[in-house]
Amino acid sequence: MKRSKILRRWFARKFGFARLMCLALLIGFAGLRLWDPPPIQELRLRTFDMFQLIDPRHKAARPVTIVDIDDKSLARLGQWPWPRTRIADMILNLSNLGAVAIGFDVVFSEPDRLNPDIVASQMRYLDDVTRARLRELPSNDQILSDAIKRSRVVLGETGQPVATSEIDKTLPFTGVATVGEEGADHFLYAFPGLLRNVPVIETSAAGRGLFTIKTERDGLIRRVPMIMRAQGNIMPSLSLEILRVVTSTPTLLVRTDKTGIRAIRLKGLEIPTDRNGQLWVHYARQDPSIYVSAADILDNNVSPGRISGKLVLIGTSAVGLNDIKTTPVSSTMPGVEIHAQVLESVLSGAVISQPNYALGVELLAALIIGLLVIIFTPNFGPVRLVLAGAMFAAILVGVSWFFYARYRYLIDFTYPLLSTTAIYLTLIFASFVREQRQRVQIRGMFAQYMSPVLVEQLALAPEKLVLGGEEREMTIMFSDVRGFTTISETYKHDPQGLTALMNRFLTPLTNVIIEQKGYIDKYMGDAIMAFWNAPLDDTQHEINACEAAIRMLEQIELVNKEREQEAAEGGHVYIPLNVGIGLNTGMGVVGNMGSDRKFNYSVLGDSVNLASRLEGQSKEYGFPIIVGSRTALAAKDKFAILELDFIMVKGKTEPEVIYAIAGREDVMHSAAFQRLRNITIEMLGCYRGRDWPGALAAIARGRASEDADTLEKLFKLYETRIKDFQLNPPPDDWSGAYALLTK
Repeated sequence: MKRSKILRRWFARKFGFARLMCLALLIGFAGLRLWDPPPIQELRLRTFDMFQLIDPRHKAARPVTIVDIDDKSLARLGQWPWPRTRIADMILNLSNLGAVAIGFDVVFSEPDRLNPDIVASQMRYLDDVTRARLRELPSNDQILSDAIKRSRVVLGETGQPVATSEIDKTLPFTGVATVGEEGADHFLYAFPGLLRNVPVIETSAAGRGLFTIKTERDGLIRRVPMIMRAQGNIMPSLSLEILRVVTSTPTLLVRTDKTGIRAIRLKGLEIPTDRNGQLWVHYARQDPSIYVSAADILDNNVSPGRISGKLVLIGTSAVGLNDIKTTPVSSTMPGVEIHAQVLESVLSGAVISQPNYALGVELLAALIIGLLVIIFTPNFGPVRLVLAGAMFAAILVGVSWFFYARYRYLIDFTYPLLSTTAIYLTLIFASFVREQRQRVQIRGMFAQYMSPVLVEQLALAPEKLVLGGEEREMTIMFSDVRGFTTISETYKHDPQGLTALMNRFLTPLTNVIIEQKGYIDKYMGDAIMAFWNAPLDDTQHEINACEAAIRMLEQIELVNKEREQEAAEGGHVYIPLNVGIGLNTGMGVVGNMGSDRKFNYSVLGDSVNLASRLEGQSKEYGFPIIVGSRTALAAKDKFAILELDFIMVKGKTEPEVIYAIAGREDVMHSAAFQRLRNITIEMLGCYRGRDWPGALAAIARGRASEDADTLEKLFKLYETRIKDFQLNPPPDDWSGAYALLTK
C-alpha cells in the first residue's frame, strides 16, 4: 500500500494531475460523442447548415417543375380545394405537354363536395327531374380517376399522429424488401395513423408516397425520410415513389446493417440515408424558375419546354395553405420545393451523406489532437499556446470542409474541437491554479491580521493601504440578543459553554448575512453590525438586508428548538434566544477606519446611529425587526411592512417614521395582516389627530380581532401614551412625533 502511494506521487509529479485530468476528459468526451445527446447533435447540425450556406448545391439542370397552387391561382379560380374535374383538366394538360410523371403534394382524402350526387342531395329547390339527372352524371372523383389512369401519377398521402380508421388492405401498397443483417422496421420513423386518398382515386394511380416531412428539434428541415412506417405499413416518401415509378422499379430494396439503414436501391440508383432512412438534402438556393402557376396550366398558357420531359410536382406556395418550411438555406421554402430538391439531388448525383466511418474519423481526430495538446501544451509559452490552438482549430475545420467540398461527406469538426478546447482550457486553468496557490500562500500570511475582504482588496490594489473612505448610500444592520446577560449568568461556571453558545448562534446569522450579499463590520459580544452596498455595489441592498433579517429570525428559531430539546433531555433550564434587529438606509462614509498601524473597513454616519437606535427599540414595540423609512419604502412591495411610529431620536433634530417587517410577501397579502394593518393605520391616524377616544376604540377593536397578540406591546405602548396625553395634552404645535428618551 505504501509503495503504491509513493508510485502515485512520483507519477503525479512527473506527469501531473492536470494531464491525468485531461486524459479523463478525453475519455469522457469520447463517451459523450457515442451517447450523442441533443445539444451535441444540434451543434453538429448547425455546422452542416453553415457548410450548405457557404456552398449550396449548384444546379446544372432543372429536371423538376412545380405546378404552384399560388395566390394568383386562388384569386383566379377560388379557394382550395378545387373541384376534382379541375384537377383532372390539369393532369390532362400536363400529360399533353409531355410531363414524365406527376406527383401530388396534396391528398384527396374525402369525396369531392361538388360531386353531382352530393349536390343533388344538398340543393333545396331542385325539381325531381333535375335531381335525378344530376345523380346519373359521373362523379368528379371518377373523372379525376379516369384522368389519372391516362397519365403517370403518384398520389400523396400523409402520416397521422393517431390511427383514424382501419386501413383498407385491398388498396395497393408499394413493395419494399430488406437486404442486410437487420430488418428496417425498428429503425424507421413511425406514424400511428395514415391518411389515404378516396379509393376510386387511389386505385388508379401509378404510385403512392408519403409527403410528410419531419422537422428537427429546432424546426429546420435538413433530412427527409425516404421510407417510413405509417399505421403498420412500410411506405416510401413521395419523391422516392416518383423515382420508383419513372425507373420502373417493381420493389424498393432497403440496405441495412447492425447500425441501421444505409441506403435505398432502385433500378440504376442507390440513395444513401442515415440510420433512420432519412436523406440529407443537399439544398440549392430557391429557384423561382421551376414554378409554374396552376392557373396558367389550366389556361394552356405555358410553353411546352417548361413541362416536357420533366417530373412535375403539384403543391402550394400560398401562405394561407400553411405549407411553408424552414431549411438551412431559406427561412420560407414551400414544402413542395423540398420534394423537388430531393429529386434534383438524387437525379444529379449531388447527394450529401455521412459515411460509415465518419464517427471513427471524429473520434480518432479528437484522440490524436487531444494527446498532442496534453503532451506539449504545458511546455509552451503564452504566444506558442495561442498559435498551437489556432493551428489545431484550423486543421479540424479544414479537414471537415475538405470532405464536404470534395466528396460531399459530412464529417463533424465540432466534437473534436470541443474536446480539444476543453483539454486546452483545463491545462491553462491548472496553470492559473498553480499561480493562485502561490498568491494564497502570501495572502494567508496577512489574513491572520486582516479581514479576508480587505486582504483581497490589498492584494489587488495595494494603494488602498491608506486611511479614509467614500460616501455612498448603504443599508446598515444592528442585531442583538435580548436578555443575553441573564443567559450568560447560567454559564458563569462554564465559560467554554458560553463561548460555544455564542458561536452556535452567531455562525448561522453570519452565514445568512453573507449569503444575502452583506458585509460583517464587527461583532460586539452577542451583537452584530453589518452593512450592504459596500465594498461591492448592490442595487438591491434594501431588499437583501430585509431578507437577511427575516432569515436570521428563522435561524434563531431553529437554534432555539435544538436548545429546548437539549434542555429537556439534559434536565436543565431553557431560556430562549430572542434577537432584535434594526435596519436603516442612508448615506454613510465607508472605508478603512483606524490608525496608520491598525485599521478596519467600516462605516460611519447618522444612518448608522439611527440603525443602532432602531435595534434598541425593537423590544419596546414588540416587533423583532424595525426599519427606517427609506428601507421600508424600498422594500414595501416585497415584505409585509407595518408603520409603528413617528419618532424623534435623541441627538437628532429631524423626526423619522419607523416601520416593522412582519414577514414576506405571502404575509403581506394575507387577510389577517391586512386587518391588523388597517387597525394600526386607524389608530395612528386618530392618535396624531388627537382623537384619543378614537385611538382607544381602534385599540379595543384590534384586541378583539384574530392575531391580536402580535400587536399587544404596540397597543399597550400607545395606550400608555394616550392616557398620559389625556392628563397632560401635547402642545399646540405637536406634530405627532414622539421623542425617545433613550439611545
